Amino acid sequence: MKQLITLLAAAIFCTAATAQTDSTKTQKSDTIRIGGMVIVKKGNTNKNKDVSVTMGRKDPAKKRNSNISTNWWIVDLGFANYDDQTNYANTGTYLVNRPGYPALNGNDFKLRAGKSINVNIWFFMQRLNLIKHHVNLKYGIGLELNNYRYKSSISYKEGGAIPYSGTQTNAPFIFRDSISFSKNKLAADYLTVPMMLNFNTNPHSKRKGLSISAGVSAGYLYSQRNKQKSDERGKDKNRGDYDLNRFKLSYVAELGLGGVHLYGSYSPKSIYDNSLTMKPYTVGFRFSNW
Repeated sequence: MKQLITLLAAAIFCTAATAQTDSTKTQKSDTIRIGGMVIVKKGNTNKNKDVSVTMGRKDPAKKRNSNISTNWWIVDLGFANYDDQTNYANTGTYLVNRPGYPALNGNDFKLRAGKSINVNIWFFMQRLNLIKHHVNLKYGIGLELNNYRYKSSISYKEGGAIPYSGTQTNAPFIFRDSISFSKNKLAADYLTVPMMLNFNTNPHSKRKGLSISAGVSAGYLYSQRNKQKSDERGKDKNRGDYDLNRFKLSYVAELGLGGVHLYGSYSPKSIYDNSLTMKPYTVGFRFSNW
C-alpha cells in the first residue's frame, strides 16, 4: 500500500511539472514571404497550428498612385501680352485716323505690361497614367481671362457713325479718341480645353521632384469688351464682336519644381480676324496640387 501511494504521488508530481513547463513555453512561429504575400504559421503541434496569409505590397510605406488623378479648381495668375506683327501701312478701314494726328501705329497698341493680367480658372485637371506614372496625359477645362491694358486712348466700336467724318458703317473699327483715359483695356475671355504630355521624375510625392508638361489648348471666345474710365465719361463698358477671332489655338507648357508651378502659353494665330496681326502669349504662376 505504501508503495502504491508513493508511486501515485510520483506520477502526479511528474504530470504537474510537465504541465507547468508546457504552459510557460513560448510558441514558435514561422514567417514566409513570397513576393507581396506573407504567410505566418504559429503553433508547435499538428493539432495547434494557426496559419495567416496577408496579401499586399512589398513596401506598405509606399502609397500606390491611382491611374487617374483629379485636381479641382486650379487658379493661374500671370501676365498677358502679344507679339505685334501688324503691317500698319495696310490695315484697311479697321483703323480710323484722327485728322491732324499721326496715323494709328504700333505705339498706340502698346500695353501696360504690369497691368495686363491673365487669370485662368480651371474647373478641373486630370492626369492619366501612361508609363509608370512618370509619363502622363494631362487635360482639363476652364476659363481663360485676358485683360490688355493700353497706354494710349484708342477706342473700339462695333459700328455706327465714324468719328471725325460722320459716315455710317456696320463694320467694327478702332479709332484714336479725343479724351484721355485713366483706364483703358480690352478684355477677351475664352472657354479653354488644354491637353498636355506630362513628365514627372517623382510620381510618389507632390512636393518633390521635377514635373514638365507641354501640349496645346483650344479656346472659344465667349465674351469681349472695351472697358474705359475717364473724368469726362466716367466708367464705360462697350461690348461688341470687334472682329476678334472666335477660336484660339495655343501652345501651352507647365514647369513644376516641388510645390512651385509656372505656366506659359503662346498662340501662333492673331487675336484679330483682319489685317491686325497680334499673337497673344501669357506667363505666370499656377496654384495646383500637382
